[in-house]
Amino acid sequence: MDKFRTRRIVVKVGTSTLTYENGKVNLKRLEQLCKVLSDLHNSGRQIILVSSGAIGIGVGKLKLRERPSETRYKQALAAVGQCELMFLYDKFFGEYNNYVAQLLLTKNVVINEHSRQNVMNTFQTLLEMGIIPIVNENDTVAIDEIVGANFGDNDNLSAIVADLVGADMLVILTDIDGLYNKDPRKFPDAERIPFVTHIDDHIREMAGGSGSNRGTGGMATKITAAAAATEAGINCCVMSGNDPTNLYRLIDGEQQGTMFLAAEGKI
Repeated sequence: MDKFRTRRIVVKVGTSTLTYENGKVNLKRLEQLCKVLSDLHNSGRQIILVSSGAIGIGVGKLKLRERPSETRYKQALAAVGQCELMFLYDKFFGEYNNYVAQLLLTKNVVINEHSRQNVMNTFQTLLEMGIIPIVNENDTVAIDEIVGANFGDNDNLSAIVADLVGADMLVILTDIDGLYNKDPRKFPDAERIPFVTHIDDHIREMAGGSGSNRGTGGMATKITAAAAATEAGINCCVMSGNDPTNLYRLIDGEQQGTMFLAAEGKI
């Protein structure tokens, strides 16, 4: 991978990467992520962060024993958690002299031509001003997303954002270090697939089902996001978020996770 073709990067981080099993924020990892992204930003790259975690962090902040199933409670928790999430991002990025901005999107905003252009203009202006946009689904009003019918999850949202901003690369940080030929949690001999040049039914079958109990995604949604990104001419890497410093290695051209290569002729 040519490291010089990664000037504009969308990074998506999931709830399972940002929080502990009890739902509370993993401050060490969050701070490290902000430090690495700030450093990449300081090197001249443009960074857009798509962050899940509002509902999960809301659960932890309110000390609930489990994630509720009723939509209105999820909306309330999203409102509480999003406030806490942005406070933490503002704090950690600010410690490295970088400014952030919040963009909460819904599907109707993206599919409407006029509002879509407005969103693109906002992204472009923020990037020109040297500000790091932080994007999330607007869970407090987009109840279709909460029940799985709007963007579906922030994996798909990150692919949409990558297309909107004309990103060079989409990086999806998750709790598994890429796509395996079978579930590595069940099969010790599972092998990670370093590169995927074409996403077909066989690749989708490998992805399996849902992810952790703290988020809404799983490898299947990441494959869907990767398919959308690569079709738009954007390389997509799905990799572990346990060590954010691996982003340096990825940008420097070292193989990390699973790289889904942009469709031929689309770049």
